[in-house]
Amino acid sequence: MKTVAIVQARMGSTRFPDKVMKPILGTPLIELLLGRLRGAQQLDEVLVATSQDPLNDPLVGHVQQLGISVYRGSESDVLDRYYQAARQAGADIVVRITGDCPLVDPALVDAAVAAFKAAGDVDYASNTDPPTYPDGLDIEVFSFQALGTAWREARRPVEREHVTPYIREHAQFRVLRLRNAVDLSAERWTVDEPPDLEVVEAVCRQFHPRRDFGWNEVAQLRHRSPEIFAANRHLIRNEGTSMSSGQKLWRRAKRAIPGGNMLLSKRAEMFLPEQWPSYFSQARGCRVWDLDGNEYVDMSLMGIGTNTLGYGHPEVDAAVRVAVDAGNMSTLNCPEEVYLAEKLIELHPWARMARLARTGGEADAIAVRIARAASGKDKIAICGYHGWHDWYLAANLADERNLAGHLLPGLAPNGVPQNLHGSVLPFSYNRLDELEALVRGHQVGAIIMEVARNQGPSGDFLQQVRQLATRHGIVLIFDECTSGFRQSYGGLHLLYGVEPDLAVFGKALGNGYAITAIIGRREVMEAAQTSFISSTFWTERIGPCAALKTLEVMQRTRSWEQITGTGSEITARWRQLGEKHGVPIVTSGLPALTSFSFAGPQALAYRTLLTQEMLARGYLASNAVYVCTQHTPEIVDGYFAALDPVFGLIRQCHDGRDVTALLKGPVCHAGFKRLN
Repeated sequence: MKTVAIVQARMGSTRFPDKVMKPILGTPLIELLLGRLRGAQQLDEVLVATSQDPLNDPLVGHVQQLGISVYRGSESDVLDRYYQAARQAGADIVVRITGDCPLVDPALVDAAVAAFKAAGDVDYASNTDPPTYPDGLDIEVFSFQALGTAWREARRPVEREHVTPYIREHAQFRVLRLRNAVDLSAERWTVDEPPDLEVVEAVCRQFHPRRDFGWNEVAQLRHRSPEIFAANRHLIRNEGTSMSSGQKLWRRAKRAIPGGNMLLSKRAEMFLPEQWPSYFSQARGCRVWDLDGNEYVDMSLMGIGTNTLGYGHPEVDAAVRVAVDAGNMSTLNCPEEVYLAEKLIELHPWARMARLARTGGEADAIAVRIARAASGKDKIAICGYHGWHDWYLAANLADERNLAGHLLPGLAPNGVPQNLHGSVLPFSYNRLDELEALVRGHQVGAIIMEVARNQGPSGDFLQQVRQLATRHGIVLIFDECTSGFRQSYGGLHLLYGVEPDLAVFGKALGNGYAITAIIGRREVMEAAQTSFISSTFWTERIGPCAALKTLEVMQRTRSWEQITGTGSEITARWRQLGEKHGVPIVTSGLPALTSFSFAGPQALAYRTLLTQEMLARGYLASNAVYVCTQHTPEIVDGYFAALDPVFGLIRQCHDGRDVTALLKGPVCHAGFKRLN
C-alpha cells in the first residue's frame, strides 16, 4: 500500500499572494513545510500539486530543486488536480496537507496514517472534525478509491475547489475522527494572512537553528510566552473556506490601499460588512457577476449612478472601441471634445461655452475656480454634496458637523489648510432665509447647490435663489453631477425653468466612462482663461466619444422618461410593502435615484438585514435604487417578490425578534469610518 502526501500549494492566494514562497528566517515557507514533512516515517512519497498558471513557475522551480515531484493541473478544479496527482503517483493512501501549514508535525502525520491503517474499514480520517488541534496542523488521510468516487460524482463548486467536502458530507464513506485530549482549536499556527506569517516566524526564531521541533514544544512555548502568538489572535479558524473571493480580496486590499478602495460609496462596509462580494468580474444590463461567477441583479447603485443605459451598452461600448482603435491620446487634440461641447450648449441655450473633465469632484472644483475668478470674491455658499476637494471640506474647519447634512457624518477636515477657515458657508435646502443671512454677512462670490436634494424645491425657492444671486453679483452654479439627464434630456434645472451661470454634469453623461462637463455663460466661462485650469487626461478621447454616443441613445430612447417612470413605480411599491407589513419607511430622492429609510434605533440593522437576505436571493440591494433602462417590469417584479418576505422578517424584528441574532456579520456603516 503506497502512501503519498500531496501538498496543495499555489502562488495566487487571493488573501495573501505568494505566501508559499515567503521567507521564514530566510527559508521559503514551502521549503520549511516540505523539510518537516519528509521526517514522517509512514510516507512513501511527498509531492506538490499546483496549477498550470504561470504564476506558479517560481514555486515549481524551487520545489523541483529540492528533489520533490510536482504535478500541475487545473487552477479552479482542485479536486481534479488532486486526483490526477494521486493517480500519477500510484497512491493507495493519500495524505492531504495544505501549503499554508509550515509547522505541520511529521509525528502527527505518522499517527494519523497509522490510525487509518489500523482501523482497516475506514475511507477517510482527519483531525479537523471536530477541530481539537491548533489550526495549521490539519491532516486528512483517505483512500485513493474514495478520492476517485468524489472525483467522479462531486458537482458543486465547493466540492471541486476544496477536495474533501464530498467525502466528508456523504454517508457512503466511513469516517474516523482523530481528537486531541485537550481542545487547542483556538490556537492559530497556519499562514493565511501576513499576521500569521509574523507568528510562525517568531515561533521558528525561538527554536532556531532547529527545524524538527514538535507541535507539543510549540504548545509549551505558547503557554510560556503568549505574546509571541498575539499578532494573529483576531483571525478566525478556517475563515477562508466560508469567504468568497471578493471578501478575501477586500481584506487584502485594506492592507495595500488606504480605506480599501478609491470610492467610499463602494466600500463593503457601507453595504454588508464581511459578506459583500466587493469585486465584479463582468457586468451586463443590470446584472453583475462576482469573482466566483455568482450572478446578481443590481437593484442598488448601478455603478454609483453612472449607468442609466445599463452596464455594457452595446452602442456606447462600440463607440469606445472605435476610439481605442483610432488612438486614445495624441500630441494633437481629439475633435470629439468640440462636438461634445457644442452638443451640451445646444441642450442648454442659456450656456455658450463648456470645459470638460473626467471626475465630478474636479469638475466642481473647476466651476468654483471659474466662479471665484469671475466674481472677484472668495467665499462660497454651498448646499449639497460637491466632492472631496479642499475648497469643499473647508466647511468643516469651522465645525466638523457642518457637512453632516450635505455629505456624510464623521468627516474630519484633516489635511485641509486652516487658512481656508470661513471660506465655505453651508445653508440648508429650501431655506432661503439661511442663504440671505450668509449673503448679508459675507462677501459671497458664488453659490453652488444641487437643484434638488432628498425632496424638490418648495414653491419658488430656486427662482428666489436666482434673483438673490443676480442682485448681489454672485455666480450661481447648479451641481448636476448626479441629477443631470435623469429627469430631463439635460439638466434638472430645465424642468424648473431656472437658469444658472454655470452647471456641472457627470455620472450619467458617459454611461460608465469617465467624462464630466462644466457649461456656462460666456462672460463667466471666459474667466477660466485668467486662471490656470489644465490637466493631461482631460484630453483623452474615450470620454467624449462615450458621451456623444450616450447622448444619442438617450435622445432616441427618451431614457429619462423610462427611468423616471420605473423609479416612481419602485417608490410606490416600497410604500405599499411597508404598509402591508406595518414597517414604517420614509421615501426620498429623485424618482430615478429613489431611496427609503427605516424608522427607529434599529434602522441600520434592518438595512443590513435587508442587504444580507437579498444577497442570498441573488440581488445587490440596500435602501436605494439608481434606476437604469434595463430595469424592466420583469426585473422589478422579481425584485419585489424577493423583497416581500424580507419586509416580513423585518416586521418580526419590529415586534421583538432580535435582529442582531439574524445578522451574519456587523451592522453596515452609516458614515465615514477609518478602515485600516
